[in-house]
Amino acid sequence: MRIEELSQRNAAISDQARTKFEELQSILGLHFSNKSLLYNAFTHSSFVNEHRRKEFEDNERLEFLGDAVLELTVSKFLFLLFPKMTEGELTKLRAAIVCEPSLVIFANELNFGQYVLLGKGEEITGGRERPALLADCFEAFVGALYLDQGLETVVGFLEKVVFPKVELGTFSHVVDFKSQLQEMVQQSNSGVLAYEIVKENGPAHNRTFISKVTLSGEELGEGHGKSKKEAEQKAAQTAMRTLKEQLPKD
Repeated sequence: MRIEELSQRNAAISDQARTKFEELQSILGLHFSNKSLLYNAFTHSSFVNEHRRKEFEDNERLEFLGDAVLELTVSKFLFLLFPKMTEGELTKLRAAIVCEPSLVIFANELNFGQYVLLGKGEEITGGRERPALLADCFEAFVGALYLDQGLETVVGFLEKVVFPKVELGTFSHVVDFKSQLQEMVQQSNSGVLAYEIVKENGPAHNRTFISKVTLSGEELGEGHGKSKKEAEQKAAQTAMRTLKEQLPKD
């Protein structure tokens, strides 16, 4: 983008919006060299249509780029984190992480909705809370961050926002960790696995379960879930991490 075009776009953003974007960068610990990319990531098509000025561009192209960057970074993260996982399982887990409902969760946790530049009509009809808009905004932000600072910075951002949820088992419902754990134990012939529900909390309509998994009597992990199955899957995921940590370092 030429210098004069950048200056035009920055000038077209209100002082109030610029202040909010400065606050967002401080919160995220990220500071864009090209502020126009940041503004662009949060510019909805309704804002562009309403203003009809050439210095405005909506975030759809950045969304396209961000989608590809997310696919790549999440794929590499899962490939390294789960060396025993099949291609099909990796694909299924990645799809759960980058799908619209998950992206909406990430965007809401960062309060992205309050920064979106919307047209008045979209604002009135609750555009800031629309799932598709929030998911698109998250992808566009990733695309903008990649263009401004490169893949390493994107990975650093995802390590704070997305990857910890994977490690905590947020998406364990799409992965059979119990089967993977069983395979690990069988390969090393290290004992017999057993699962036990050790605690139930809450009323009948909103109960949570805590499961533990043991290997020949030695506890390997614990998991919490809304069902016994979910609790066992999360316990198995924790146990897999425990076993990996016990492996000798190269």
